[in-house]
Amino acid sequence: MSAVIDISKLTKTYIMGQTEVRALRGIDLQIQTNEYVALMGPSGSGKSTLMNLLGCLDTPTSGNYQLDGRDVSRMDDAELANIRNEKIGFVFQTFNLLPRQTTLENVALPLVYAGYGKGERQKRAAEVLASVGLGDRLDHRPNELSGGQRQRVAIARALVNNPAIILADEPTGNLDTKTSIEIMEIFEEIQAQGNTVILVTHEPDIAEHAHRIVRLRDGEVESDELNEHIIRASDPTHRYNQA
Repeated sequence: MSAVIDISKLTKTYIMGQTEVRALRGIDLQIQTNEYVALMGPSGSGKSTLMNLLGCLDTPTSGNYQLDGRDVSRMDDAELANIRNEKIGFVFQTFNLLPRQTTLENVALPLVYAGYGKGERQKRAAEVLASVGLGDRLDHRPNELSGGQRQRVAIARALVNNPAIILADEPTGNLDTKTSIEIMEIFEEIQAQGNTVILVTHEPDIAEHAHRIVRLRDGEVESDELNEHIIRASDPTHRYNQA
């Protein structure tokens, strides 16, 4: 596998009045193509800041960030927007759906910015909605859907541009346990189809679905470990299974 994300000595410092807040303190991190990684850490650990940098929503104070071989750490806002639309699909805890738009229209929205025609947008959006089990909800608006269904719409919207990376920020935070498990099964299917999945969570049971768990504390990587029982279950030939 090759590294789709390669971060070296990444820092982020915020100026709040006369105080400097060092949110990230020289992060080194590599994520391979088709990996499933959970980022964990308590409040103030830097995981939200790192998520914003990984998703090209912000730029670092110093350090280097290579995304699929391109240096994005010094790009301007327009260049970052193009990278986001091309490479990254976002899933958020609060769904971020437009309330007056139908399910189909919400999912098709990224394709508007990508320059697709209306017919092609609707066709692609309908296909992706069917793939997450909502092929019969195309004309429903968000207030006509359950929380789990709204999150499925958000996942479909993240997938509609065929991004290399799915970045999910606390995607089960507003869902009950049963629905959370169903949503995590969708992420497992997404990774199995070839996408790189990065999950930001503070919930250990949700992180346990990932193949690798990176824990942050005080702006630094505290630990970076493979989730062996998931790897063994998904790949019986893995070397840790050998007698």
